[in-house]
Amino acid sequence: MSDMSMRIMRPSEFALDRRIDTENAEEQRIVRDIVERVRAEGDQAVLEYTAKLDRVTLTAPELRVTQEEIQAAYDQVDPEFTAALRGAAKNIRSYHEKQLKQSWFDAQPNGTMLGQIVRPLKRVGVYVPGGKAAYPSSVLMNIIPASVAGVQEIVMVTPPSTAGQEGINPYILVAAAEAGVTEVYRVGGAQAIAALAYGTETIPAVDKIVGPGNIFVALAKRLVYGVVDIDSIAGPSEIVVIADDRANAAYIAADLLSQAEHDEMASAVLLTPSERLAKAVQAEVERQLDALPRKTVAAESVRRHGAILLTESLEEAIAVSNRLAPEHLELMVEDPLGWLGRIENAGAIFLGDYSSEPVGDYYAGPNHVLPTSGTARFFSPLGVDTFLKRSSLISYSRQALFESGEHIMTLARREGLEGHARAIEVRLTAERNG
Repeated sequence: MSDMSMRIMRPSEFALDRRIDTENAEEQRIVRDIVERVRAEGDQAVLEYTAKLDRVTLTAPELRVTQEEIQAAYDQVDPEFTAALRGAAKNIRSYHEKQLKQSWFDAQPNGTMLGQIVRPLKRVGVYVPGGKAAYPSSVLMNIIPASVAGVQEIVMVTPPSTAGQEGINPYILVAAAEAGVTEVYRVGGAQAIAALAYGTETIPAVDKIVGPGNIFVALAKRLVYGVVDIDSIAGPSEIVVIADDRANAAYIAADLLSQAEHDEMASAVLLTPSERLAKAVQAEVERQLDALPRKTVAAESVRRHGAILLTESLEEAIAVSNRLAPEHLELMVEDPLGWLGRIENAGAIFLGDYSSEPVGDYYAGPNHVLPTSGTARFFSPLGVDTFLKRSSLISYSRQALFESGEHIMTLARREGLEGHARAIEVRLTAERNG
């Protein structure tokens, strides 16, 4: 077996509880220092960190990207990209429009009215990585749901190019414009997260921060949580494929490698009861790896975190998958809909031979910002709900209060909160004596 071969093993030999350690004391100290300086010094600290870390010297007015720059970006991208981007944006918007929730009110004959008011957040920040990790598709996936939710101010921050160039990837700018961004700032790293959370003279504070980033961005998001809301702390990409003997080995290998090429920490796992298929996929992974441009990254991912798990049955394969709670799950089995009801934990589920994971990454419409590291057990994909908040509505009439007042006072007094009880009693007494 070569270094590029995917290991074939039993589930009991594989680490099913995958947790990514981000508890590095030195990195935490660095991020805390950056966040506190930006909080205290505002633009000055942002500009100093941009010069030091990104090697780009800016003035405060230059932090904000102008509309002219955004329009100029359209001339730097090819028409095929713009057409594909608009097709994807249309699908993403259509899918997320179906997630919208409405406010509701329930009036009763006794004068009680209860309800729920659903409102969008007013201002959100979207972090977009720069450099080699520039992904226009993630721009769409983070901004369009906010736009659909009705967020008035959608702020994108992204690092300026390194080596003294202040420009921003034109594909990122075009994607942001197509998605509905309202402001763009050329700032990255922990300093960008701090600026969004606390505000500076140039960058007003937001209510929530979403979007992926490196370990410094992730730690900064964790640090400012509570001052603002955040989406999640994302881990490396994951894919699990459940396949039976009839599945196409070349398709499976290609889909596994589509995630392995993300980074060395990505995880790609096949679950199958077919030893024949397991060996065929092992050979295909090695063959396809040899011709993959990101061969070095993908090979390391396969070596460290990839595996073909040979199960006793499809039932066991599904049980193992539910334990893994993967970010992406493909069901390449004869009757995927028939097995769907047994899936309990997965960020996104892909049914059948032609529902390749990149279809969801780029074009189908569902969000590709998904729970990782087993958090699909309790966490959901990013969506319109991410950018909404709810307020409860309570309206009681005189009649309704008289009907329920004694019950309310009883509950309050059992908890030892006499002031609560008297707030009801004073009304009942006044009405009875009046």
